[in-house]
Amino acid sequence: MKLKVLGISLAVAMGAGFGTAYAAEETIKIGIVQPMTGPSTQYGDQIQAGALTAIDAINAKGGVNNRKLEAVLIDDACEPKQAVASANRVMTAGANYAVAHACSGTAVPAVNIYEQEGIVAITPGATSPAVTDTIKPHYFFRTIGRDDQQGPFAATYILEQLKPASIAILHDKQTYGSGVANQVRDALTKGGANIVFYEGINVGDTDYSAVITKLRSINPDLIYFGGYHAELGLLLRQAREQGVTTQFMGPEGVANQDLVAIGGDAVEGLLVTLPADFTKMDSNKGVMENFKTYGRSPDGAFTFPAYAAVQIIADTLGAVGDDASKGADHMHGNSFDTAIGNVSYDDKGDLKHFEFSVYKWDKENGFSEVK
Repeated sequence: MKLKVLGISLAVAMGAGFGTAYAAEETIKIGIVQPMTGPSTQYGDQIQAGALTAIDAINAKGGVNNRKLEAVLIDDACEPKQAVASANRVMTAGANYAVAHACSGTAVPAVNIYEQEGIVAITPGATSPAVTDTIKPHYFFRTIGRDDQQGPFAATYILEQLKPASIAILHDKQTYGSGVANQVRDALTKGGANIVFYEGINVGDTDYSAVITKLRSINPDLIYFGGYHAELGLLLRQAREQGVTTQFMGPEGVANQDLVAIGGDAVEGLLVTLPADFTKMDSNKGVMENFKTYGRSPDGAFTFPAYAAVQIIADTLGAVGDDASKGADHMHGNSFDTAIGNVSYDDKGDLKHFEFSVYKWDKENGFSEVK
């Protein structure tokens, strides 16, 4: 898979917008809550590409129960302080269902609103176990794997394929970054790995010389970073400038085109864990045609999970109508054929199975799946 994250041009208002316009009484509104502003907008672009393409494709076939789906775009900026307000805007827009949040730090506080208001929400991007472990939600679901699925997967690859003699682990001290780093650390420790360094960095810092100096003195064989692209881009560039040639690896949160803008040539060879290449599934030939028809990119870690989220919502609406309480019960009790494969949920709304793969960056091809 060649994963090059592309932006999407949409004529929408900054705080909220709408997809294809239909008369309000004829539509079923679906909140699409994702970062439209801030440093994580490319993740929001992926969610919009997947969700809007699925909505367009479903509407082209007549919608659900003879009603068209209407996207209500809401900006959460991937910012925890905006989580509650953005979730409340789903309710005030009159939507009982939502494809909601790319970032775990935003999803964790928002879950409570969806539960209190009885709104079914599916996140295609928030991977922290805290999202669903804290309150065991009934209305909140995922179409993305958890960090305690991704972390052990990454650790297994490290232990069986890379086989480093020593490992350093860094994280950004935030819900997502520290969470996935902890999962990798714990799985590596269980596997007998030699972890020689574990430390957090501050988001927003521009000079990571202090931690890089420590890494140079330790000289590990692998550096794993838990967090997002902005910090890793700086870390990579500054590390290479200071003579650190160690292999870096990270989770799906770093796989952003802006990483290259920040890190430049230092990104070459970076390993990341990402969802499996759903574009290659035989069952997704029609889905790929839909992306082509509606002029959107199928690339990105969250694009197919967002598409799948809309498919699940549409199937649920078709089965039980737009009553969210009945919808949540239906989703807990059934399985769904989607763009990410067959989906079924445990009692927390987490996927019973999700497939990850390892990808490597090179400037010619972008992120390509490691064979």
